Amino acid sequence: MNPLNGNGATLFFEDSGPRGGAPVILIHGHPFNHSMWHSQTAALTTAGYRVITPDLRGYGQSPVLPGTTLLADFADDIAALLDRLGIEQAVVGGVSMGGQIAMEMRLRHPGRVRALVLSDTSSPAETQEGKAFRRNLAERLLEEGMKPYTDEVIDKMLAPYNVTGMPQAAAEVTAMMYATAPEGAAAALRGRAERPDYAPVLAALPAEVPCLIVVGRDDVYTPVAEAESLHALVPHSVLTVVERAGHLPGVEQPQAFNRALLEFLAGI
Repeated sequence: MNPLNGNGATLFFEDSGPRGGAPVILIHGHPFNHSMWHSQTAALTTAGYRVITPDLRGYGQSPVLPGTTLLADFADDIAALLDRLGIEQAVVGGVSMGGQIAMEMRLRHPGRVRALVLSDTSSPAETQEGKAFRRNLAERLLEEGMKPYTDEVIDKMLAPYNVTGMPQAAAEVTAMMYATAPEGAAAALRGRAERPDYAPVLAALPAEVPCLIVVGRDDVYTPVAEAESLHALVPHSVLTVVERAGHLPGVEQPQAFNRALLEFLAGI
């Protein structure tokens, strides 16, 4: 793990694979950390790619900055990390909130994005109801800590049959969620409530910026219909539906997820 000082934050990240390999940066969702990508890191580095997996500010080993963390702040952190590593352009991928940060990267730092990988995410701005939900959840996490929330939603993060059928994966996801600092999670929730509509960003994505859209067949947070909406916004995108998976197909069905990712990257 390596510290990064930039954009007011100190990030920790892993930088794996050959330095001359095509760079791929993978952005975790809420409330996880970089370790959720360990299967993808192994597969991509074996194939010769350079893989950067950061802990977003307030998550994992990156220190917390309380208050409100906008998706723009996360995106600027990623751009600062690429600067630090001397990487001009990278394939930028993310799951859930991480996918929204990837879209924010394309909005704020379009030249840094060689291609997009959007897993189990959505493009619309938050609704008024959603804003209230996220702000209330932020306060709840500060009051109760992460455990009650984690126990309540684990069978939505993973498909229920994978919570029972894949105990190791379920244990890893649960441990990540338990270990997240409530202050960091709350700051991100407040910021995510203020996110813009990314549909114009995706609709304007040129053919020379490929886009892979992945979704778990049984995702209840961002269902297949949401992924199909993203696909419709980007006519040249590739849509992959991963069977026997919920909101985290990269964890639940890593072989299928990695196969789709490697096939996509090979075409760039």
